[in-house]
Amino acid sequence: MGSSKHIGSSTIRFASAPVFLSWANCGGKMEAQGPLSRYFDLLEEDSFWGEQTWEQAESTMQIRAMELALKKANLKRGDISLAFGGDLLNQCTGTSFAMRHWGMPYFGAYTACATMAESLILAAMSIDGGYADHTAAIASSHYCTAERQYRTPMPYGNQRTPTAQWTATACGCCILGGAGSGPRITHAVPGRITDPGLTDPNSMGAAMAPAAYETISAYFRDTGEGPKDFDLILTGDLGRFGSDILRELFDRDNIDMSKNYFDCGELLYNIPKQDMHCGGSGAGCSAAVLAGYLLDNLTSGKWRRILFAPTGALLSTTSVFQGESIPGIAHALVIEADKEVSA
Repeated sequence: MGSSKHIGSSTIRFASAPVFLSWANCGGKMEAQGPLSRYFDLLEEDSFWGEQTWEQAESTMQIRAMELALKKANLKRGDISLAFGGDLLNQCTGTSFAMRHWGMPYFGAYTACATMAESLILAAMSIDGGYADHTAAIASSHYCTAERQYRTPMPYGNQRTPTAQWTATACGCCILGGAGSGPRITHAVPGRITDPGLTDPNSMGAAMAPAAYETISAYFRDTGEGPKDFDLILTGDLGRFGSDILRELFDRDNIDMSKNYFDCGELLYNIPKQDMHCGGSGAGCSAAVLAGYLLDNLTSGKWRRILFAPTGALLSTTSVFQGESIPGIAHALVIEADKEVSA
């Protein structure tokens, strides 16, 4: 490509390196019991969050996360030029109804569990292109809304398969700007659809792993970098099964991902203690892990440079009933600590 903002065939290089001005996250009961609980701004035991329905609860999570992020950045709703976000609900109603409250210029985004990465890439492009001074990226999921929509009604009490993952009741929100102090987005890789032909909706990690492999490999090819150039490489949310597949795919290329690769779905919960089978999933999983654990530790100097590559399984209830396979996608961002942060 001829643009100076591109490297190779897939990677975007941001000239201004948009900065994370603030971030905030919310979680539910299971997230409060997990190992990352201290990295949450708000945890709520009530799955309804004081509302009448679980769907309303998900919108309320987004409202609270945005409220906290704006407060941390010392900004008002009118300071946000563009907001990008989504969730797992049909027509992204969780986010749309939250944005009804905020009244911000809004673009709905959907790539399932990769929605936060998609939203951040679009938010960063808007900053880097000079189309916005401040942008917001937000994504959420709710265990009860996802079960009702994609699987079986909650009272049914069906048994989960060994490869199943637990949809996080969580939300993450990030505010980006063109100037200021904080972690910065230096590169991004918009994902491409990859379909290994799998049809089991209870094995989404396996369906998404090839997409993560393709996106991360594209970055390595474009830049000449590899795992050693990062303190941490994160996918989300392949879970244990999908993560093992990803490691095997890179092993075939003689690329060792064993030292610094992890998955957000494995980090969010104590998998054996909380009976999470293969770990966590949902658009809110990687969003909440980023808007807490990852950005907090980049700010503290624990890490200097991470590759954040959430994955999405692009199925629907209709496509599953029709016997369609499950397309996967992964978007990646390189996030670096502020140069003034000392390790």
